[in-house]
Amino acid sequence: MPSFRPRALWCVLALFASLPIFAQDPAIAPQAPPNAIPEGTRFLIRLNDRLDTRKLQPGKHFKAKLAEDLVAGDGAVIPRGKTIKGHVSSVEQGLHARMMLSFDEIDTGHGSMPLIATVTSVPGDHAVKEPGEEGELQRKGMSTQHEIEAVAVGAGIGAAAGAMKGGGKGAGIGAGAGAGVGAIAGLLSDHDLRLEKGTALELRLDHPLQIPVR
Repeated sequence: MPSFRPRALWCVLALFASLPIFAQDPAIAPQAPPNAIPEGTRFLIRLNDRLDTRKLQPGKHFKAKLAEDLVAGDGAVIPRGKTIKGHVSSVEQGLHARMMLSFDEIDTGHGSMPLIATVTSVPGDHAVKEPGEEGELQRKGMSTQHEIEAVAVGAGIGAAAGAMKGGGKGAGIGAGAGAGVGAIAGLLSDHDLRLEKGTALELRLDHPLQIPVR
């Protein structure tokens, strides 16, 4: 019996000493409150504004609408149609046009709350590449089929012009020159990234979205 108490006391002290380790374990993530939409939730929004890399500047503000209801664990709802505000974080123009969108806040119906989310896809728009981890939107490059069509159109124009000047030989020369012009025109025209008004974006919550209690 005399040796039992020191041993029991040591076990209790060891237990309390280990508590901070469990509390700081990053693998044990805190649960979102019942009135919050949990982190990782994916949902759709629709743009209220047209976003065009040819005209955009970093810092440009835009608005969107929630395209579907968001429901918290306690049944609280942010109904579809509520306004979302955001801004353009960065823009790159040119052949590989791209943009990055950041979101500022969402109207929950009981006041606005910060919205921390990332664009994960642009459903139905095959001209936009699948966003990376940071949610950057980038226009897909011109396809081989489009390049061939551009060359063919240019060749036809060049051949017609050459034929008028030098008969069959001129048509051949003109076709070659026209093909080059057509390819260049096809590659350099219409290479901006545009998201039209009404475009659907899929977002992923990067932080729980709390719905204010009435």
